Amino acid sequence: MTPEKQTPQTIDQYMADFEPEVQARMASVRQLVRTLVPEALETISWAMPTFKYRKKNLLHFAGHKTHLGLYPGPEAMVAFADELTAYKTSKGALQLPYNQPLPIDLITRIIHYRVAALS
Repeated sequence: MTPEKQTPQTIDQYMADFEPEVQARMASVRQLVRTLVPEALETISWAMPTFKYRKKNLLHFAGHKTHLGLYPGPEAMVAFADELTAYKTSKGALQLPYNQPLPIDLITRIIHYRVAALS
């Protein structure tokens, strides 16, 4: 019997479980948040890398088999609905396929939106 995998305690631990290409995408999102919102705190919440701003969830991300999940919350998904038509989405999530470039400009605008919403 193998021991159960433990939930990572840090974003570095979380990212270490993924292939280098996926780690690079995660690192890009992480660096973007650090650059745009240097006061955001990094944590693990809901077993996902999470950035908190003013003690509230700013953004989560998670690696999946075929995509990077970005979780900015339902309000952001509504606000950017017209720009998200090329992606698979749900109420509070955006799927960014690994076989497409990361939409850095879009992610930047979503982060700015979330910061304004939490300010």
